[in-house]
Amino acid sequence: MRNLLTQSSVYIGEQGIMPVGKPATRGSRQEARERFLLEAAQKDPSRFAELYENNFERVYAFVARRVRERQVAEDLTGEVFHKALTKLSGFDWRGIRFAAWLLRIAANVVNDHWKRSAREELVEDPPEASHQVTLEEVERRARLFRLVEGLPSDQRRVIGMRFAEGKTIREIASELGRSEGAIKQLQFRGLETLRTQLGEKHG
Repeated sequence: MRNLLTQSSVYIGEQGIMPVGKPATRGSRQEARERFLLEAAQKDPSRFAELYENNFERVYAFVARRVRERQVAEDLTGEVFHKALTKLSGFDWRGIRFAAWLLRIAANVVNDHWKRSAREELVEDPPEASHQVTLEEVERRARLFRLVEGLPSDQRRVIGMRFAEGKTIREIASELGRSEGAIKQLQFRGLETLRTQLGEKHG
């Protein structure tokens, strides 16, 4: 067996069959880990949280360079990951890294944002329409409040501090004594639950 392995210049390790004398580089290990997380998330969406945490800063930085306001950048970043999660089952690791795929989604989200902004500047609603939208907004906020109240306590608290009190991820992490990564995961899971429930209400 040893001669056979020597002749074929391979050995069998934790990463599978690899060439002798060519240990895995840091980059290849990171890629293998990312592929493992991706495949796990495709089977179980709850595993997406680690991919979210690993790529949040990169995507946020990409978006923040292209919009003016921090809050808008954070909202759009959340939209990017929501779209990525809904399309995750269709992602195929062929010639493109997961991070590059996320940035392509981010570019489309930013472009859509500026298109919406341009349309909103050109169109002014008549008074009757504005009044109707206000009533719908009140109803939507009331429904959203009820849904938030139904979240697990840790998610509910993070969502409240983040969006009702306007605190940053860092401020929340400091106040709750948790890591920023943990706060991001709680926010992500809470928002995904709310999006799903709001979608069911409209369905």
